[in-house]
Amino acid sequence: MSRSERLALLDWENRELPLKTQAELLGLNRSHLYYKPRGPSEEEVALKREIDEIFTECPFYGSRRITAALRARGWRVNRKAVQRHMREMGLEAVYPKVNLSWRNQEHRVYPYLLRGVTIHSPNQVWGTDITYIRLRYGWLYLVVLLDWYSRYVVSWALSDSLEVGFVLEAVTQAFHTAKPEILNSDQGSQFTSPAYVNLVEGAGVRISMDGRGRALDNVFTERLWRSLKYEEVYLKDYSTPREARQSIEAYFEYYNQRRPHQALDYQTPATVYLSTAATPASPHAAIHG
Repeated sequence: MSRSERLALLDWENRELPLKTQAELLGLNRSHLYYKPRGPSEEEVALKREIDEIFTECPFYGSRRITAALRARGWRVNRKAVQRHMREMGLEAVYPKVNLSWRNQEHRVYPYLLRGVTIHSPNQVWGTDITYIRLRYGWLYLVVLLDWYSRYVVSWALSDSLEVGFVLEAVTQAFHTAKPEILNSDQGSQFTSPAYVNLVEGAGVRISMDGRGRALDNVFTERLWRSLKYEEVYLKDYSTPREARQSIEAYFEYYNQRRPHQALDYQTPATVYLSTAATPASPHAAIHG
C-alpha cells in the first residue's frame, strides 16, 4: 500500500461519521442527536424562589398553605405543582403528618438519641442537613455539618442534584477535622443510604435521626439556615454556581470567625469551638455537578 493510500485510509478511520449514519447505527431518530436538555424556565426559577422564601419564614407550612401564600402574592398555581416543586427542592413541612419523609423505604431509620441529653462540649453532637440555594437561572443544594455546642460550621458542600455524593464529600472532609460522638440528621434518603451509614459508623460515630415532623430535633441547623438565607442568600443574586460557592464560603468564614452569637454569650462559634476542641481546619467546600 502506498503512502498516499495509507494516509487516505487513516483519514477515513479518523473521520467522524455523518449524523444520519450514526443515527442508523444506534437505531435512533436523527432528531435525538440534536437534542439538548432544556434548563428551567424563568417562571419556574422565580416560583421556586418564592417557595423558598415562604418556607424559610414559615417552615411549618405544608403545600396547602404555601399554595395559598403564593396565590396571595399573585401566583396562579395549583397545589399539585407546589408539591412537585417542594419535592424537587427537598422541602417538607415540620408538623407531624402521615408519611412525612421522602426517604427510601428500604433503608434503615435510626432512633433519635438526643432527647434529654445535655450538650456540654464541642464534638459531642453534630447535626447535618440539606437546604435549597437559589441562583438567578437555577438552583443548588447545600449540605452542612454543624457542631451543636459551639454552632461552628465544620464542613459544607454544594451540588446541583440531591444525589448522596456531595453529602459523603462533606462528611469525609469534616472527619478530617474531628469526629463527633453523635451525628444527627433527618430521615432523608441521603442520610439513610448505605453509603452514608457505612461512612459514619465506620468512623465510630453514632447515628441519630429526627423523629417525624419534629423540627426541634434539628433546631440548631434550622436556625443556621435562617441566618444564611436572610443575611446572605436573599441579599444576593448568584448568577453561577461558582459565584454562589465563593459568596457562601465568605459568609461561613464570617459566621464562624466574626459573627457574635447571642446563645454563646456573644462569642463567635470559632472561639467557643477552639476553647475546648482541637484546632479546626477551615470549613471545607465542594461543588458537584
